[in-house]
Amino acid sequence: MRDYFERLAAGVCTLPAGLDRTSLSFSAEDSDFLRFNKALVRQATHVQQRYGTVSVVAGSRRASSTCALSGDADADLKLLLAERDQLARQLPLVPEDPFLLLPDTVHSTERVATGSLPTPAELIAEVTRLGAGTDLVGFYAAGPMVRGYADSRGQRNWHAVESFHFEWCLYREADLAVKSSYAGAAFSARELAARMERARAQLEVLGRPRKTLAPGAYRVCFSPVAVADLLATLSWGGFGERAARTGVSTLVQLQRGLQQFHPAVRLTEDIANGLAPAFQDDGFVKPAQVALVAEGRMAGTLVSPRSAREYGLASNGNAEEGPEALAMAPGSLPAADALKVLGTGVYLSDLHYLNYSDRQACRMTGMTRFACLWVEDGVPVAPISVMRFDDSLLRMFGSGLVALTDRAELVPDNATYGSRHLRSVSAPGAVVDGFVFTL
Repeated sequence: MRDYFERLAAGVCTLPAGLDRTSLSFSAEDSDFLRFNKALVRQATHVQQRYGTVSVVAGSRRASSTCALSGDADADLKLLLAERDQLARQLPLVPEDPFLLLPDTVHSTERVATGSLPTPAELIAEVTRLGAGTDLVGFYAAGPMVRGYADSRGQRNWHAVESFHFEWCLYREADLAVKSSYAGAAFSARELAARMERARAQLEVLGRPRKTLAPGAYRVCFSPVAVADLLATLSWGGFGERAARTGVSTLVQLQRGLQQFHPAVRLTEDIANGLAPAFQDDGFVKPAQVALVAEGRMAGTLVSPRSAREYGLASNGNAEEGPEALAMAPGSLPAADALKVLGTGVYLSDLHYLNYSDRQACRMTGMTRFACLWVEDGVPVAPISVMRFDDSLLRMFGSGLVALTDRAELVPDNATYGSRHLRSVSAPGAVVDGFVFTL
């Protein structure tokens, strides 16, 4: 794949007369997709796809076009050259862009992270064995994903990572099910078995009579997946420089020093340890880490090239100024002791329908889902009826935060619209006091 990309780049990234810069962005995947129903495989699919985006620049004008590629280097190079030449002819018709900012230094990078993934047959065998006797419904996606960038200045950036993501539910009846997930680069049959065993234990609790909670404030233990859900929603406008400057950021009170998180809260855009590439489609290279929140206080923002040009700053974020590898640092509470510290209250394994109810106050609303349990003296005793919540993340992870667990879990974006995605959130579990259920 690398040789193929370099051949395309060498042909496309030259400078025909009248152009100041040409570039090629490349994306590809070679993925296995497996669907399960009643602990048996129901669909097995393999997808290979490649796309190339050609851009041409003259002055403050830029034009781009994306093409699906076949993998035949000769045919694909011919296609991309024809696209480049057509863009060059049309470029004088494109309006000038006063905020166009492109890299002025050459910064080449390379990351190749080879994983240890099971074959589809191995994964199917493990799931059918571990899920025997249950109504297991699941979806597995795995394989290498590639991103590349090249331009006429000689810059070359290459990113190739292998990963897997398996999400499954053990269904009981009606709306009762236990949702679990396992993701990473190094697959372990032992770890999958441990997670399946925990899911079976929760499934047994779901068979007990439900406990209906009255609206009010409760002590709650969030799973790492539930914390990741909250942080993913916080990424909608929480960390961008433009949102902060225009006052529409959901963390505006934190940015203005009116509120702060608990001192234990540290949030980082952690490109070095995530799945996302360390470069943008226009050639800017991202820092390995960008501190966003440190010791509970705002420490930085994500700055896109356009915002950098407008506000006279250095660019460090993607074009949308949203995190691609958001990481919350773990705390000191042993994960095995989380329910003991919770004591009596609610364990939330999963959330859905998350949205803001008050953006300026960073208030989120959503609903409980799957195995959400009532806990007494550190022991799960009953499932709870579905509840809606509405609370401020600034309060939850500020004065309401009791503890963060000592182990963070990688939660990849499970979307597969068009292709698998490289975004991820890394989060620990959390115990929070006074979490507000509204109905």
